[in-house]
Amino acid sequence: MDRADVIILGGGLVGLTLAVALDRHGLSSIVVDPAAPASQLTPQYDGRATAVASSSRRMLDAIGVGERLAGQGCPIDSIRVSEGLEPGGITFDPAPDDDPLGMMFENRLLRAALRDCAVAAEKVTLMMPATPAELVRDEAGVRVALADGRLLAAPLLAAADGRNSPAREAANIPVARWRYDHVAIAVTIAHSRWHENAAYEIFYPSGPFAVLPMLEGEDGRWRSAIVWSVPSTDSEALLELPDRAMAAELDKRMGGFLGDISVAGPKASYPLGFHHSATIAARRLALVGDSAHGIHPIAGQGLNLGFRDAAALTQVLVQGARLGLDLGDSQLLDRYQRWRGLDTLMVAAATDGLTRLFGIPGRSASAVRRFGMGAVQRLGPVKDMLMAQARGESGDLPLLLRGLPV
Repeated sequence: MDRADVIILGGGLVGLTLAVALDRHGLSSIVVDPAAPASQLTPQYDGRATAVASSSRRMLDAIGVGERLAGQGCPIDSIRVSEGLEPGGITFDPAPDDDPLGMMFENRLLRAALRDCAVAAEKVTLMMPATPAELVRDEAGVRVALADGRLLAAPLLAAADGRNSPAREAANIPVARWRYDHVAIAVTIAHSRWHENAAYEIFYPSGPFAVLPMLEGEDGRWRSAIVWSVPSTDSEALLELPDRAMAAELDKRMGGFLGDISVAGPKASYPLGFHHSATIAARRLALVGDSAHGIHPIAGQGLNLGFRDAAALTQVLVQGARLGLDLGDSQLLDRYQRWRGLDTLMVAAATDGLTRLFGIPGRSASAVRRFGMGAVQRLGPVKDMLMAQARGESGDLPLLLRGLPV
């Protein structure tokens, strides 16, 4: 039987981050995931790019992942929010001597860096591909039987196994969920004008349209990542468009501010929905990332919420271990629940509210939104507060998100 301090179900971005963070602080983990690692590192598996908030980037630096990502990300120096292509809106831009608001990384590069760190970590055991067949959580601990017959044991199970988390379902944790009847289309474009390291969030009644800066491609052309929320009824037709026609559709919504554009990568799509677990902790179980919550990508906070979960759970477990506590102790899990439960609920509610607010059609609603954005642009303290939330720097931050070891 293989034993560790924590069994982590799910070897995605959040699961691997948790494993590496625990290793950096002397705690061991076994990571179980049914996907073959090599398949996860190809552009075809996940051609998307992700905005890593500045606090999340500090954590990656603190656990040794940042050095493997050096030179692979594009800084986000400003975020520009507008109502369609109307003038005005809000521009979030930090002081010249401040850190960028975040960094854009291709998901496959982020995943490769995390995997390299996990492989090199002394106290991380990767069981990939491997499928859990049976799971027991009781007063004695956690036992997992894999489909190939291997047995695992630990004081705690961390579920990072996605929005349809089997571990969460097995624990009978209720989940609030709904669908937005929208699909996100993600695609990389090349363009002739520099993006100035700016991210754009353009709101249309049919759905938000995000343009996110990336590093130039191998051909030297500037690139950006598009995340376009479209009604589900339109998604198939748009995905089937030839690249030139797709570029023309994207250009209509951008108003030409990046010059000539062309599709520079495979198109991907995923349905948009909301889910939030009633609790993120149960007997010897902690939920992290998408197993605990899933939100609309309107503010780019989905993965960053998962990173915050990993940072908080690491701090709770490391401090508990120093006190000699059982890592599955209800006191530790209650602390994790209190720490992360409210923050995830607040962010989820805010993104859902924004999605609904900007989806109201009509000139009157548009005028009200533009007035509100103009007011925020003029009110420095309000804008600073929103910018701190975009950075992931609001609330009671775990030490890792401040760039400090636990």
